[in-house]
Amino acid sequence: MKLSITNYQLPIALVAAVIATAVGALIGFTNVLIATIVIAAIAVSLYTLTNLEIGMWGIVAVIALLPFATLPIKVVLTPTFLDMALLAVLFVYAMQWMSRRRTRVTLTPAHAPIIGFIAMAVFAFVFGLRNGPLTSNLARHFAEFILSVIFTFVVIDYVDDRQRLERMALFIVVCGTMAAVIGIVLYFIPENFAERALNALRVIGYPTGNVLQYIESNPELGQRAIGTSVNPNTLGGLLAVVGAVAAPQLTASRPLFVNRWVWGAAFALIAVCLVLTFSRTAMLALVAASLLIAARYPKLLWVLIVGALIILILPVTQEYVDRFVQGAQGADLATQMRFGEYKDALILLARYPLLGVGFAGAPDIDIYLGVSNAYLTIAQEMGFIGLAVFLLAVIVVFGWAIEHSRKALKDDSMSSLFLGFHGSVIAMLIVGIGDHYFMNLDFQPAQTIFWMMIGLALSTTRLAQAQTSEFFKNSEV
Repeated sequence: MKLSITNYQLPIALVAAVIATAVGALIGFTNVLIATIVIAAIAVSLYTLTNLEIGMWGIVAVIALLPFATLPIKVVLTPTFLDMALLAVLFVYAMQWMSRRRTRVTLTPAHAPIIGFIAMAVFAFVFGLRNGPLTSNLARHFAEFILSVIFTFVVIDYVDDRQRLERMALFIVVCGTMAAVIGIVLYFIPENFAERALNALRVIGYPTGNVLQYIESNPELGQRAIGTSVNPNTLGGLLAVVGAVAAPQLTASRPLFVNRWVWGAAFALIAVCLVLTFSRTAMLALVAASLLIAARYPKLLWVLIVGALIILILPVTQEYVDRFVQGAQGADLATQMRFGEYKDALILLARYPLLGVGFAGAPDIDIYLGVSNAYLTIAQEMGFIGLAVFLLAVIVVFGWAIEHSRKALKDDSMSSLFLGFHGSVIAMLIVGIGDHYFMNLDFQPAQTIFWMMIGLALSTTRLAQAQTSEFFKNSEV
């Protein structure tokens, strides 16, 4: 029997050989687990090119589970998993416009101030280059920051019905709960095992060596949960955001998708891991957001009271209570260091109040960029003008929400989404008082989740505005 090669068999065979070689090399240089993660990430990125919602979920999954993962190869720069997911979503979104599958953009009152914030950031970036060199690292981080802000508009435009909004809420809580479980497991297993497990992620760009975190960097004071977020405060901030989304479902008369006990278990895991991070600002943020939600769902107040009593009474949580007391008194090292940073930031702002100093560096040797406060960080980089534009955008987000809150709160399932997403934004704004990672160029995952939640909060308000006797009609311009 004579064999013949068609026009397609040879290219397919070559592609298969290349893929097999690449997979074999990846497994050889790493291990099966890491190779599986990388292949899955590439597969999800490719699938995103056919389904925008899967891309949104991929972004959430990366932020929650592998926020600092990078490809084990370098193409000029080493792309992160989040870079790939974001660019894939933005590419598909752009293609939908070019193919005329989208013909109208969804607008909200917050679009103008957010665009103004982007313009102010670009101006500050260019203006501040006289204070420091333009490095590839700085250019990359700033580009990622701008893409994260622009992503807000994609979220608003895509999440245009209740079903998509509900699925986003569910997936955010699922991924956040998985992050909490990972954090809890790594906290309680022997430290050498946890260290080895985290060091195994070195192939995808994670730091190696002594990666576990301790209170005030002192092992004698106790370990802090970090999960795969590298930093306990960034993990705490993520859990505060996810907890705020989950909180309304605990007492809503019609919780989304699953029984309220499932939501309760997820919230409990998130709260436990949040306690183990020892991130006091994040815990205060979640409590504040939950208290706001409790105004609509009073039974949630009992959940908070029971949780507070457990923390106050249990012997194993007394160290956590002591840390809160020390923070309130300004007696611990971390709080004192923050006060020092605030003082130095105010010195910089006294010299450069209107436009700040940009993102490249400080012009004077006795001042520096960097402070554990998101608002002072914005002011340092963009001046009080940039901070005012940012605050204006936030005020518009909540002003528009208050204007349409009566419509949103009429329907129980809609009100749980409305309060959950706006509560998550409030949690992030409170976290910004004591930490800067939601506005720090070095923390792209935190920036992205911040602007994603802004977009989802605006989507809930827009859907509430459009709600009539039928639930939702698109309000597109």
